[in-house]
Amino acid sequence: MFSRKAKPYTELLGKTNRIVEGTVIKGDIVSKADFRLDGELIGNFQSTGKLVIGPAGSVIGDINCKNADIEGKFEGIIQVTEILNVKSKASISGEVTVGKLSVEPGAAFSASCVMKINETKLLLTDGTETQQKNQ
Repeated sequence: MFSRKAKPYTELLGKTNRIVEGTVIKGDIVSKADFRLDGELIGNFQSTGKLVIGPAGSVIGDINCKNADIEGKFEGIIQVTEILNVKSKASISGEVTVGKLSVEPGAAFSASCVMKINETKLLLTDGTETQQKNQ
């Protein structure tokens, strides 16, 4: 009568995983969906979605994601392909590589920062590839 089909991961995008305050994770997290961290992560994080580190959240390790909002603490290397938003209560130290960066007044930002222009490979009609810089 009722049949449940497994949802593809594309339907998970827009839904958020959540680690609540008071939780400590020692290890790596890999996720295709968005993620909110209000607890503590000692390890690496990788996602094709967005990472939000809440005001009580902290990460000691490396982050690689598409977008990020940081309101808590971060120490390590972070690579954000699109936009990194650093909120006024945030504390960041380490190395930062971003497409675009937004830092609110009051944030503690003690990091080396590299902004990379997004590059898209285009296939030309003659079969060769060229790179276009998106700004």
